[in-house]
Amino acid sequence: MTSQTTTADAAGTWDLGDLRVNRIGFGAMRLPQTGEAFAQDAVPRDRGQAIGVLRRAVELGVNHIDTAAFYFSPLRSANELIRTALAPYPEDLVITTKVGPGRAPSGEWLEHATPELLRGQVEENLRQLGRDHLDVVNLRIVGTASIAERFGALAELRDAGLVRHLGISNVTPEHLAEARAIAPVVCVQNMYGIGVRPEHDGFVRACGEQGIAFVPFYSIAGTGRQAGASGTEHEEVRAVARAHGASPAQVRLAWTLARGPHVLAIPGTGDPDHLEANVAAGALRLSAEERSVLEAVHHG
Repeated sequence: MTSQTTTADAAGTWDLGDLRVNRIGFGAMRLPQTGEAFAQDAVPRDRGQAIGVLRRAVELGVNHIDTAAFYFSPLRSANELIRTALAPYPEDLVITTKVGPGRAPSGEWLEHATPELLRGQVEENLRQLGRDHLDVVNLRIVGTASIAERFGALAELRDAGLVRHLGISNVTPEHLAEARAIAPVVCVQNMYGIGVRPEHDGFVRACGEQGIAFVPFYSIAGTGRQAGASGTEHEEVRAVARAHGASPAQVRLAWTLARGPHVLAIPGTGDPDHLEANVAAGALRLSAEERSVLEAVHHG
């Protein structure tokens, strides 16, 4: 499929609270380095290339960028790259960040933040991005323990005006119910894609029924996670891709978008050609038969 003229509004829009975004967005995790994210020996990405990709994304209509203060490699910080490339920010640009995990300046992972430390993480994002408030902050968690205290701390920062909207990441339906009892939730960000967590299908639908965006991550990489796609692919996915003159990655993105109008995509890349292809995936429409074939792959 051609990507030259496709822009990020091809898949439609969704509202994160009072912020309208195109459903095809951009994830910043891969910007600071080439190869695997968070690797101690990661090779910093060429600065000019990273800045160019961000500016091209906005030219293509991307107005939803997902980032985090812990997205950095030796020499490169995703937030700093975003600020350099895009500030002063376009009025319609929504920057979503996440807190909870932390990394020492040398790159080692720290314990997830306690409620008392979350304000410092929010302020770190504010400083790096050059903002006086954050559009959307996701509480990223690990495990199944209660999130009430941590989400409550973010709700206080929302009340104080440092944060506009709140979301949660890597969570269960129980976490969502717990969070919604404290403050409005505009998005859920979980790992999801073809063949990845089919047991979350109901959760994806439930988010839509509650008017909450579902934002899958690793929808292209799958179990490759931060290392990226493995290079192997189901023949059924390849066949659908061939029928559309598309890549398997584009089919995977189109499949997630077809799960409902509330599903947003945040594919990440530092490659200008991959960026164009990812945005173009928003125009790919799967037939009922193709969705059925892919559904069978999804459920194994």
